[in-house]
Amino acid sequence: MPTRASPIHLPIRLLLRAALLAAGLVLPVAGHAAPTAERPATDQPAAERPAVAIAAETAASPEGGTRLTVVLSRPVEAKAFVMERPDRAIVDLPEVNFQLPPEAGRKRDGLVASYRYGLFAPGRSRIVIDLAQAATVARVATTTRPRDGATLLTIDLARSDREAFRRAAQAPEPTRPAGPPAQEGIDSRPLVIVDAGHGGIDPGAIAGNGVYEKDIVFGVAQGLVRRLESGGRIRVQMTRDRDVFVPLAERVRIARDAHADLFVSIHADSISAAPQVRGATIYTGSEKATDAESARLADRENKADAAAGADQGEGPGDVADILQELTLRETRGFSARFAKGLLTRLSGVMEMSVKPHREAGFRVLRSPDVPSVLVELGYLSSKRDLDLLLSDEWRTRVTGQMAEAIEAFFAARMPAAATARGADGPRIGKSAQIGPAPVSP
Repeated sequence: MPTRASPIHLPIRLLLRAALLAAGLVLPVAGHAAPTAERPATDQPAAERPAVAIAAETAASPEGGTRLTVVLSRPVEAKAFVMERPDRAIVDLPEVNFQLPPEAGRKRDGLVASYRYGLFAPGRSRIVIDLAQAATVARVATTTRPRDGATLLTIDLARSDREAFRRAAQAPEPTRPAGPPAQEGIDSRPLVIVDAGHGGIDPGAIAGNGVYEKDIVFGVAQGLVRRLESGGRIRVQMTRDRDVFVPLAERVRIARDAHADLFVSIHADSISAAPQVRGATIYTGSEKATDAESARLADRENKADAAAGADQGEGPGDVADILQELTLRETRGFSARFAKGLLTRLSGVMEMSVKPHREAGFRVLRSPDVPSVLVELGYLSSKRDLDLLLSDEWRTRVTGQMAEAIEAFFAARMPAAATARGADGPRIGKSAQIGPAPVSP
């Protein structure tokens, strides 16, 4: 049971302050910046604002079960289920504004190895509990604490054998969070999809100071979008425009459905065992990785869906005929050409890794007809890289050079773009007209 000093027993005035803080109606305490990624608009009616989660705690029982309790500003409906490989318990909620301390979810306790939380899709939040051993969700309940009116959401986990767990781990109906709509009209400018890695319940890498990769790369992505829009020569669309989880296959689908001309995914790596390693790397897609380190990184990134408690949706199918194979080869040629141009621009304003251009099987780079690159801006495990990643001045220089590389990529063939673009035309022809001359993959 929680002790009297537990955050579960925070007075309701702190709950109310958190709700007001989330709504932007009070100022944060000095030294503690208010989270902004999930903060609702101040003009939103109070009844429509997301519930605020202010505290959470796990407690193992002598009988072998474990309870996770989350303190909320008001009641919510919750649905729970389990998933296998890896073993997880999933709790789906309406949108919740999580104002939990940075260390929440990192401590192992009973059946709970760790847990994560955040936006899973627009209007929906999720808690993903990594299980220390096979367990089922025995009960999910919300109760009102009489002394202060706070809502307690409790998730009770019960120990299970493997066979019973396997039976319980029925896959939920897949969800496909919608990305921003494709731009309509006859605008003939090239369309670039800017993909901020991770998001919502998937934080990505975590720096030693507690900063999340998802927040850093989202800020850089927004800066790149602003720079491209100010130039006026490129249309831009983001795979996510807020702190929300988007499955890997969905990111690819967004680019393909929008008939994009280029896909740029932005990430930041971390190697805690080697804090001396630093520098940026640009990746293009390939079935065979350039080296073992690239293969390991791609494998980690490709597990983002599992980390968020989502089924791994299927990406583009295997190459089925010679036309598709030629399209894929041509697209990878464009990707390699853009990567080289981007490397030239970035090397003047930032430190590059020992092998600055590599190849690996990233799932977000598997579109057969949209040139795609993944940019690892640096290592969160490097203090020097982290200081730069958090510097507004450094970000401005980097996004400026990225924008110039993108504009240069299309500049030579820009006049042909108007005749090449067509919502129903084959993208192999479109790519051939708007991109630079292909190079050998």
